Amino acid sequence: MSKAPESHNIYELPPGLPVPIDDGACAHLPGMPMPSAKLHSTSGKIVDVASASKQKAVFFFFPAAGRPGVPLPVGWNEIPGARGCTPQICSFRDSTAGFRVLGFQIFGVSAQRPVDLMEIAHRNKIQYELLSDSELKLAKELRLPTFGIEPPDQLFPKTCIKRLTLVVEAGRIRKVFYPVFPPDKNVAEVLSYLTGIGGKAPYAIK
Repeated sequence: MSKAPESHNIYELPPGLPVPIDDGACAHLPGMPMPSAKLHSTSGKIVDVASASKQKAVFFFFPAAGRPGVPLPVGWNEIPGARGCTPQICSFRDSTAGFRVLGFQIFGVSAQRPVDLMEIAHRNKIQYELLSDSELKLAKELRLPTFGIEPPDQLFPKTCIKRLTLVVEAGRIRKVFYPVFPPDKNVAEVLSYLTGIGGKAPYAIK
């Protein structure tokens, strides 16, 4: 008998979540050029990732953000790094001005459909752009790690991109945050890195 979908508050992280480990799946990314993948944006435009990457940008990838009243996939809380998309999205929202001061654009990327990302952006009053990689074009070009699920609703894609964050400048990946945990603290890590407080030279390729 299959387990029932989990009850949840998408705006909170439950205690005891499994911590993801660095499996080396992103070790190839530093120094790579950002490919020309054209993705639907919550701004209503098509964004060419390569063009957007010519300027300073942060791309954070998240598996799938939930919606109040929609059950989570079975076992979602047990998948390391899956839970916490809405807290991460909102933490970047609350720090948008800080990135703007540093000259960085923010892009959130998920395999969720454009219509779902539009609803997520509207409900959470997101000022930056969320990009839909529903066909996994960008994920495949960058060889990003993914995981599969049995979605209870069309809100969740069958293949999700694992949570990671890229700092990009002049069209190339300068820094990779992977794994990302807890999701709502990622924004502080990125800002610390960009301001040089994190103990590493900004934009340095490993």
